Formats: sequence, structure tokens, C-alpha cells
Amino acid sequence: MKPRERAIRAFEERFGGPPEFVVRSPGRVNLIGEHTDYNLGFAMPMAIDRAIWIALQAREDHRVRLASLDFPQPVDFSLLQVGHVSGWGEYAHGMAWTLQESGYRLGGWEGVLASDLPTASGLSSSAALELALARAFWAVTPWEWDPLAVAQAAQRQENEWLGLGSGIMDQLIAAVGREGSAFLIDFRELSYEAVPLPTGVAIAVMDTRVPRGLVESAYNQRVEECRQAAEFFGARTLREVSWQDFQAGQERLEEPFRRRARHVIGENQRALEAADRMRAGDVDGLGTLMTASHASLRDDYEVSCAELDWMVEFALEMPGCQGARMTGAGFGGCAIALVDETAVQAFCEQVAGRYANRTGLEPDVFAVRAANGAEALSFNPS
Repeated sequence: MKPRERAIRAFEERFGGPPEFVVRSPGRVNLIGEHTDYNLGFAMPMAIDRAIWIALQAREDHRVRLASLDFPQPVDFSLLQVGHVSGWGEYAHGMAWTLQESGYRLGGWEGVLASDLPTASGLSSSAALELALARAFWAVTPWEWDPLAVAQAAQRQENEWLGLGSGIMDQLIAAVGREGSAFLIDFRELSYEAVPLPTGVAIAVMDTRVPRGLVESAYNQRVEECRQAAEFFGARTLREVSWQDFQAGQERLEEPFRRRARHVIGENQRALEAADRMRAGDVDGLGTLMTASHASLRDDYEVSCAELDWMVEFALEMPGCQGARMTGAGFGGCAIALVDETAVQAFCEQVAGRYANRTGLEPDVFAVRAANGAEALSFNPS
């Protein structure tokens, strides 16, 4: 049963009738442009057709009650008394806090959550949850839905409530995604442009089943290393450092700052070139850039792991594969591959088999499509 139907059925069993609203919020894969968002550079993510769903109804008080079919311990708190808790409920408290701090009027609601989005895999289940919660609050007490402003509020929740130094990419693509397109995001200007996916190819997601060990320490360490590298070049962020400036000064830049800067500056160039290749329908060129991105993340940024590297290696050896790379923050999670549509089913089966034989782990390898961003729909059971 699909997660939408699971959420609705569980809601009806719990509350004795259909929900008022059904919320959907997508996960994402990043085609290219990894660890560039907090460096105010460029990235090319797309929302995917795996998502978090919430079936819900409004309450007349200020209480929020949310059960999950995928997580233990239901959420139950008052909007008048938001505080830190353990487990996944911290996101609900955090989103209530950041939305109210941002001036949004919130009302209470109750519902049931279901998902087909794997957690701790690099598909941004956390941002999907944040935007699903935002849409649920919006559904019961509507206010102007500004995708960028809501994404900024969700990022603030991660930065100030959860204490992570994360950028805005995951929240923004979950808010603005569009069926059939990825988005070129400029994180300095906070602008974004839809770029249609090339025809004849599919995106395969390859979940290593190695939970991301991110993380806070390693992620925040990379943020600090990039800050120091930018400072060396007299810049506020590595976005402001050109490739020519890097080449001129790299011999005087100590390790690991040199490698961190080389990845970010090169990755910004790859993201911009990837958008050009997609507009031109150049699948080979896009795939080459994706593979080069993985090598940089592995060697210069050091956020890959053996299982991700094996998955990418197996993918690149398969017929019809044009390119492959890890996606997400790294340290486990998922890789993606650009695969000819006619070959994608066999690709998924064969890569999964080779990976299982190598590691003893049972991966989840599947094709995804570009999907719309977070939305809330009035529920009509007919």
C-alpha cells in the first residue's frame, strides 16, 4: 500500500472519519553541486516522487498531535509551550517555534504520517518532514505560502533549534520542486531556475543501507574548514574565489583547506556547466560531470565511504549508465546514476546484486522521477 493510502487509512481508524487535508512533501536527490549551499555557490537538486504524507484535521485548540506509522513515540504538544524533546518530535517542535518566530499564525491539528522515503540515506527526509509540517500548519490556518520564506524558516529551525550548520538547498527544493525538472539554485542570490531533465534517461537512486554517520561534528567541521579557506583568499565565502585565484594561491594554502576549497570551487563550475549540458540535451556531458563530482567528494572533500564508492563503481560498469555520484552530505546514504531509460530496470537489478555480493548488505536501488514541491490538498474521499 502506498504511503498516501496508509496515512489516510490509519487516520480513519484513529479518528473515525476521513481527514480534512492530505499533505505531501518530497525527498530530493542532488544531481550535482554538493556541499556548495553553505558556501553560497550553485547546485542542481530535484524533488523526487518518494515523499512524506500527512493526513490531518484541524483542532479547535492550540494542540498538535501527530502519530507516525514509521517512527515510535507520537508527537503531542501545545503551540503555547514549545520545547526541546528527544526523537523525531524535535522537528515538529522546531518547526512550530521557527514559524511562530517568523510571524506566522499557527493553529492546532492532529494527524497521521506515513512515508516511503528512507531516513538517514541522503534523500533529505528531514527537509521533507520540515516542509510537510509547514504545509500542515498552513492547511489549518492559511497564510501566504512563499516557498523561499518557508524554506528559510525551515533552515533557521535546523541552524538555531537543532544546531546544524546546514544550508538551504534541501528545504528550498522541497518547497519549489517541479515535475520533469531539476532546479539550478544560486545560494548567494537565493534565486532558482527550472532546468528540464534530458529526455531518454532516468535517475536511479542506490541506497547503500549504510546510515549516514553525519554527523553534526563532521558536517560542521567542513563548514569551518571552508570558512577558513575563504578567509585565506580574503573572501567571505568560497563562492567569491575564482578558479584562477585558487590556482594562483593554492600552493600557499595548507591541507586540508586546499582540498576543501578545490572541491567547492570546482563543484560550482561543474554545477553551472551541468545546467548548460541539460539545456542542450547533452546526456554524455552531464554524466561525465556527475562522475567527476563523485571523485572530488571522495578525494578532496572526504565525505564518501567505501560502500558509496563501490556502488558508484558498479553503476559505472553497467550498460546504459552515463554517470554516477554520491548524493547528499555523505558518510553513507545514497548514490545516484544517470541511466538510459531502456536499461534502467536491468541496471537496478544488476547493481543491487553486485553490491549485495560485495558487502553482504541488501541495498534499495530504484528509479525516481522529478516531482512537485510540498503541497496540501483538501481531501475528498469520493
